[in-house]
Amino acid sequence: MHRDPLALDPSPPALQLDNQVCFALYSASLAMTKLYKPLLEQIGLTYPQYLVMLALWEQDGTTVSALGERLFLDSGTLTPLLKRLQAAQLLERTRDAQDERRVRITLTPQGRALRQGAERIPACMRQSTQCALPELVALTAQLHTLRDRLSAR
Repeated sequence: MHRDPLALDPSPPALQLDNQVCFALYSASLAMTKLYKPLLEQIGLTYPQYLVMLALWEQDGTTVSALGERLFLDSGTLTPLLKRLQAAQLLERTRDAQDERRVRITLTPQGRALRQGAERIPACMRQSTQCALPELVALTAQLHTLRDRLSAR
């Protein structure tokens, strides 16, 4: 039997796609974001905007730099998100009175009111995952641990 010289030998397990943690995380993230999309469209947000709003509903009046750290986003990514949310009248960006270099982000009444429409989203997502709450809590904790380990490098 003649072997094609360009054919590759079967990949070793360490190089197989389904054995890659990065691919499992990436494909799960894509699937999760896809599930969020119709729910977020109902309240007029994209997934990244939703993350910003979640952080602000948790801590209104934070600085742009603190928000970026909380969301693991650089200013080049965060600033356009904030500008779009400000244009939608969901938040305001103002210079800090004590330190003009800092910009504070505060929710508008409309931004605070949007939280009510978002309150049903976590339950919808829990149902979509078909996971019990303790399973999701454990998975979230594992992912936080992994993220923290990777960020410490």
